[in-house]
Amino acid sequence: MAFGAALVGRLGYGMLGVALLLELSAGGGSLARGGLLATGFGTVSVVLGPARADLVDRWGAGRALPALAAPFAGALLTLACCGRSTNTAVLGLLVAAGGATCPPLGPTMRAVWGALAPQEALLQRAFGLDTVAEEVLFLVGPPLAVALDPARALAVAAVLVAVGACALAAAPATRLLAAGGTGGARPARARSGPLSAGGAGVRRTAVAALAVGVCLGAVDLYVLACARQAHHAGAVGWVLAGQSAGSVVGGLVNGRLRWRRPAPARLPLLLAGLAALLCVDAVAAGSLPWLAGCVAATGTLLAPTLSTAYLAAARTAPEGAAARATGWVNSAVNAGSSAGGALASALVGAHVLPVGFLATGAVVGLCAFGAGERGRNG
Repeated sequence: MAFGAALVGRLGYGMLGVALLLELSAGGGSLARGGLLATGFGTVSVVLGPARADLVDRWGAGRALPALAAPFAGALLTLACCGRSTNTAVLGLLVAAGGATCPPLGPTMRAVWGALAPQEALLQRAFGLDTVAEEVLFLVGPPLAVALDPARALAVAAVLVAVGACALAAAPATRLLAAGGTGGARPARARSGPLSAGGAGVRRTAVAALAVGVCLGAVDLYVLACARQAHHAGAVGWVLAGQSAGSVVGGLVNGRLRWRRPAPARLPLLLAGLAALLCVDAVAAGSLPWLAGCVAATGTLLAPTLSTAYLAAARTAPEGAAARATGWVNSAVNAGSSAGGALASALVGAHVLPVGFLATGAVVGLCAFGAGERGRNG
């Protein structure tokens, strides 16, 4: 029941980005204004993500998720009903309110997995399934949003997230979080937070997640630029779908493997492999068919790296801070995606696609080195 509820809410998140952009740009609004407001929503959501996950650790999911779902749904439903007739300042307030109160469904569900699956091999499978399911939902969500009227799509997304959050809060498995020390008073050693000196392991996983986000944000734009250069702009959807398919396959295979190395020790190796594949993408950047195959191959390491980061965060988090630890990983992915998009925008503007892939690979490689060093020192 808990996983099903989380999937319902995450489908809403899969629809939300496109729905929000379309609605904020409709009714005479410019695409630039819509994009700026949608970016503001994402920025507020990323910055406050760990704090929202911390509410789950402090209060328990049964209290925290409904408390966030109500203002979140209220802000977005207001946008859906009267956003086109509202001035920019009020729109900004509504967008900020929505971004600030996004229910942390992913971090909460991963904390539930940690309570349900104490053995690392079983938890690895659970996180692999969770990551693959999220990948599929974020692949399906945008087309669903486009198929609806923008206002209706935004309203549907808001309702799905709120219903999913409340259903997850009421699920019997979610009560294990309170029993495990996530609800009520927090243990003394969790007060410093997972990114303090006592949470070096969580810092390492956040670095790894940041690298995955940089890859996601940059490759999307590189593929679009390559498709336009080849005069096949419509092929970009198929190429990125291949990347997602590769990620799904990689995630499923990773969930079945029996690793000898613990999750924190695997992260630098996975990131090094991802950096190497990005360098191969650079060689193939001049040919769209070759690039499509290489991007699909690169995708096979995305879900395994991300699920391993979540696993490492759950295992190294201070007691009573599991949701906040995976919340930092989630926020790091989103922040990395924004940074990767900014890097790619600068390099695509200079018409140096191979250099763009190499630069992104270099960033991921540096993160691999940093994750390994922090793992040994922390």
